Amino acid sequence: MRRVLAALPLVLLFAQHAHSAPAPTAATEVTELREGPGRDLTVGRCIVCHSVEYIPSNAPAMNRAGWQKSIQKMKDRFGATITDEEAKQILDYLDAHYSGKTG
Repeated sequence: MRRVLAALPLVLLFAQHAHSAPAPTAATEVTELREGPGRDLTVGRCIVCHSVEYIPSNAPAMNRAGWQKSIQKMKDRFGATITDEEAKQILDYLDAHYSGKTG
């Protein structure tokens, strides 16, 4: 019985490492967004607070006005450090590549 209890921490340690997956890196996420002017800036500013998966998952419900509101909300409510010029570049990128809602 003592041997079983003594070996238990090693078994738990091994099991813990066997099931852990490596965390995604910023480089992995960069490849997930479409190529285009403003992509790197968009990834660089957005990934500070959330995954870039937010962008394609919300794209069907977004248009230019929706992205503009979202960018402004990130700046006003969440303190995103995005200049006005960067916000325009990000908006242009999102509108060109991730606006699925018409009208």
